[in-house]
Amino acid sequence: METQLQFKFLMVFCLLGLPGLGETYRILFMGPFPAPSHWLWLEHFQRDLLRQGHHVTSVNNHPTKQPHENLTEIIISPSFDIPKHFPKKNIFSMQFASDFQNLQLWWTIGLMTTEHAFRDAKVQRLIESKDDHYDLVILEQFFHEAFLMFGKKFNCPVVTIGTMGYADNMDHAMGILTPWSVIPHLLLSHTDQMTFSQRAYNAYISLYDAVMRRWFYLPKMQEMAEKYFKGVINGSLPHVHDLERNISLMLINSHRSVDLPRPSMPGLIDVGGAHIQPAKKLPEDLQSFLDNATHGVVYFSLGSYMKSTDMPPEKTALILKAFGQLKQQVIWKYENDSIGQLPSNVMIRKWMPQNDILAHPNVKLFITHGGIFGTQEGIYWGVPMLCIPLYGDQHRNTIKSVREGYARSLVFSKLTVDDLVRNVETLIYEPQYKRSALEVSQRFRDNPIHPLEEATFWIEYIMRHRGARHLKSQGAFLPLHQYLLLDIIGCLLLAAFLAIWLPWRMLKRAHKWWATSGGVTEKLNEGKKRL
Repeated sequence: METQLQFKFLMVFCLLGLPGLGETYRILFMGPFPAPSHWLWLEHFQRDLLRQGHHVTSVNNHPTKQPHENLTEIIISPSFDIPKHFPKKNIFSMQFASDFQNLQLWWTIGLMTTEHAFRDAKVQRLIESKDDHYDLVILEQFFHEAFLMFGKKFNCPVVTIGTMGYADNMDHAMGILTPWSVIPHLLLSHTDQMTFSQRAYNAYISLYDAVMRRWFYLPKMQEMAEKYFKGVINGSLPHVHDLERNISLMLINSHRSVDLPRPSMPGLIDVGGAHIQPAKKLPEDLQSFLDNATHGVVYFSLGSYMKSTDMPPEKTALILKAFGQLKQQVIWKYENDSIGQLPSNVMIRKWMPQNDILAHPNVKLFITHGGIFGTQEGIYWGVPMLCIPLYGDQHRNTIKSVREGYARSLVFSKLTVDDLVRNVETLIYEPQYKRSALEVSQRFRDNPIHPLEEATFWIEYIMRHRGARHLKSQGAFLPLHQYLLLDIIGCLLLAAFLAIWLPWRMLKRAHKWWATSGGVTEKLNEGKKRL
């Protein structure tokens, strides 16, 4: 026992002696997008940094429920009202929107929410502050590029967290040219074995995205940055496009077990599943409900933004009727108690500890909207899914889940009682769905280190090494013609052309001269004969 204590003291002493370890830093953590699901994910990273002893100033829309002595909050208030500009009733009637509409939608939302955040008086005081010092800026990578100017203001490195997964512009910022032949665009659900038409469409939308983003969307972000930061930062402001290329590290919500292999760089770190933690003890009523479910439990949630209470009443009645026909117990995240007469097998709650529910062995099925965070939780706990996508990346996530064999899908606007009951029973009683879910779960869990721990390590690594410029490829800063060696290829083609053309030209002239010389000699000889 004494030897073990001596060993532990020695280890602590050695660790404290290592340079950089045990240091605490000042971090500006920014999540300006108002969607609750985004912040619920981002807050896991913030909490872990606080656990490490760092001082965090947090700019977001959602006051913490777990105050910390090292946490200072700048709450954007009032929060941007997404339903006011994009009514929820329209989303429930939507089917699959075009990819180009989705791109325009994200750009519009990004510009509107960025402007809204900058108008907040507390954010403006942060912009105008003169005495604040930060060692790092962390920003959600979600169409808020003007916020990168905070890295310039505080003269510190920037780390971004990509909520939706990889995008071409992230590759470009790290010095990679995305190979469109095998990597589908962010909005597409193709595999890396695309047909000719799929590759053509992928190249088209990727090129459209790159051109419109560079010459339409980013200039608008630049205008906004200049509007709020001009006069605050000495000298001319850098372009947000250049600030993107100076991002030190990107933490991406992606996982090798469910996402396609793609070229990478040291500054691109996958952290998919970072929000998933060991299951906690459930409230007694939920625990009893789950434990006593002889035929298992179906869990239903539409996430944190689209609420079940926003559904048309006829759809609510339809779903209740379908649930009443099931043998299974049903837990439904429904945000008020005015749903009417509940079937005896259905429990509703305004809030559900989703991760802890999905971890229960009696949960047989997860009915979900196909959001990326819930999908990852379902995968982790090996639960088959019935996906009812509504908007955005939910369609892409759903198609991928169905293709992997652990999910089925329905269209909300075409939902019927028979379809819902039949799909629920198929997913529960046909064993291949559970088998596929468990196979993918094993792959998803097989990590050398928990993704949240890995994220924190790399964030601290960037601070310890003041931006870690050695991780950055110079490919991020090369002009396209140099990156693709077009200048070298052009010189080689020119040299090859000259090597062929010059001798040919000289031979042609020599031939012409010899021909001309021969003609003169003949005329002289003829003249001599006449004489």
